[in-house]
Amino acid sequence: MQKLTDSQIAAMASKYGYSYAMLKAIIAVESGGIGFSRITGKIIIQFEPSWFKRLYSDWKKFSEGHAWFNNGVDNQDIEWKAFNDAFSIDANAAMQSTSIGMMQVMGFHFATLGFKTVGEMWDYAKQSEANQIDLALRFIKSNPKLDQAVKNRDCPTIAFYYNGSDYKKFNYDARLLNELKHFQQNTPSVT
Repeated sequence: MQKLTDSQIAAMASKYGYSYAMLKAIIAVESGGIGFSRITGKIIIQFEPSWFKRLYSDWKKFSEGHAWFNNGVDNQDIEWKAFNDAFSIDANAAMQSTSIGMMQVMGFHFATLGFKTVGEMWDYAKQSEANQIDLALRFIKSNPKLDQAVKNRDCPTIAFYYNGSDYKKFNYDARLLNELKHFQQNTPSVT
């Protein structure tokens, strides 16, 4: 597992045509700046039962007494228990139903992001935090409205396309704007 550096963030932001401060703000809001657990070293995940139900048609057979069924946003031990339970039922559906890494990109985006399988996407993300940021940047570029919003530093539109229509319930737009202002004022000299 390789940690991300400010120089890498600056280079990736430049490569995709975004400001360093905007990318840092998105990273801060989406992950608090970490892609791997400080305790276990495993990639950070969020298993989404609602997506598993959409992607695995026989899910009702495996709901009663299963850890995956009632999973919510929780600590990484519980997330991994839920994920591993779902993985034992259908590995492909479980990986597609989970957001991974620093930027919490959903597994079902694997083909859009240039991977043949969801497993390839996971393997790529597990290599480094820089790869996790690259996944998010590919995701942003795949949506012209989101891409333009990041270029324009339009926090409500970024929040809508990155986090969905409930973004205001979690103050994603306000949090992005606060982080953007912080990083605009506190941008280190990076090369």
